[in-house]
This record gives sequence, C-alpha cells and structure tokens, in this order.
Amino acid sequence: MTIIRSRRFTIRLMDILRYIAKDKTGASRNFKNQLDKQIKNIPNFPYKYRPSIYFDDTNIRDMVFKGYTITYEVDPENDTIVIMDIFNQNKPI
Repeated sequence: MTIIRSRRFTIRLMDILRYIAKDKTGASRNFKNQLDKQIKNIPNFPYKYRPSIYFDDTNIRDMVFKGYTITYEVDPENDTIVIMDIFNQNKPI
C-alpha cells in the first residue's frame, strides 16, 4: 500500500513541530522520526487502530500517538492509505 500525506496533515504537522522546537529542537526531531516510523508501519496492519470517532466509516481510522490523533483512510481499491489530519486530542480543532 502506498501512503499519501494530505496537505492538511503536512501543514498541521509542521505547526506542531515548530511548537515543540520552541522548547527543544531535538525533541521536535525525535517526535517527527518516531511518528514517521509509526506511519510507515500502517500498511502492515492498516486496520490495527480504532475506527475513527469523528467519521462514520470503518475505513477511516484514528491512530493515537503521544497525545495526538492521526486520522487516516484505508482505500483498498486504490491500494493507498491517506493520512488526513493530525491534532491534539485535548485541544479544539
């Protein structure tokens, strides 16, 4: 399966990384590396994470990573996984 990162996800991730980097640059880099590793692992078990509580579609999943929710859609017909969004669970979108 091919992983596609949406523009929205990319922009929000960059905002999160900038925020983390204000305190510690290394922590920001570490966060990104660990998140990339988790995302690259999704194709091995695309339905591992819970069905999204934000959408009424079992192909849309919520991966929780260090207090952030990463929403992605599994598209078996096109053999893709679209990473849709990332946000802090405790803050309003």
